[in-house]
Amino acid sequence: MQEHLVVRTIARADAEIIAGLAEAGVATVHEAMGRVGLAAAGLRPIQRGRRMAGCAVTVSCQPGDNLMAHAAIEVCQPGDVLVVTTTSPSTDGMFGELMVTSMQVRGLNGLVCDAGVRDVGEINDLGFPVWSRAISAQGTVKNTPGSVNIPVVCAGVAVAPGDVVVADDDGVCFVPRVAAPAVLAAARARIAKEAVVRSRLRAGELGLDVSDLRVKLHELGVRYVDEPLAES
Repeated sequence: MQEHLVVRTIARADAEIIAGLAEAGVATVHEAMGRVGLAAAGLRPIQRGRRMAGCAVTVSCQPGDNLMAHAAIEVCQPGDVLVVTTTSPSTDGMFGELMVTSMQVRGLNGLVCDAGVRDVGEINDLGFPVWSRAISAQGTVKNTPGSVNIPVVCAGVAVAPGDVVVADDDGVCFVPRVAAPAVLAAARARIAKEAVVRSRLRAGELGLDVSDLRVKLHELGVRYVDEPLAES
């Protein structure tokens, strides 16, 4: 028989590392990490213009049952991000305005729900950042056990408790806690490199030349011709 747990204590990343990853943003963090950790494109923000990061408090729920999400809120700390999954695919509205109010009062940085949310207008009025698979008014029950702060798979990515969640308009990226300092260093190096590229592009250079892509075109056998192709 499967054991159901609520793990109260987890290791968390350093606050400065989390803030740095939030500033870098999802696209840069994903590239800096070797193009891994990006949640499936179906996990989208219900708002625009928000950027956040925090340590994951993971939740495994039964589809259509948000009992363990309620249990998880109790063990969250300020700055955490609730990462909610279901044991099989679901789009039921696991969270509404009342639960989000509770999370906001407890100082959470955001919610990532690989299922559905409801009361979107009210949640946006609260200004609380939410990323979800779906928006649905379909309600849920509170009858089935699950677990809190165990390894889960969220939108195709393995997530451990305490991993860093980075989210913005581009989606959601999960950074393993132990790798977070190195990922931040790589992200900052990428940002510095992109600043140089940006200045060259603004000066009128082409991306072909800035990135030395003409050599690649030649290697791939792409030819330039100066006369129009004959009509067939």
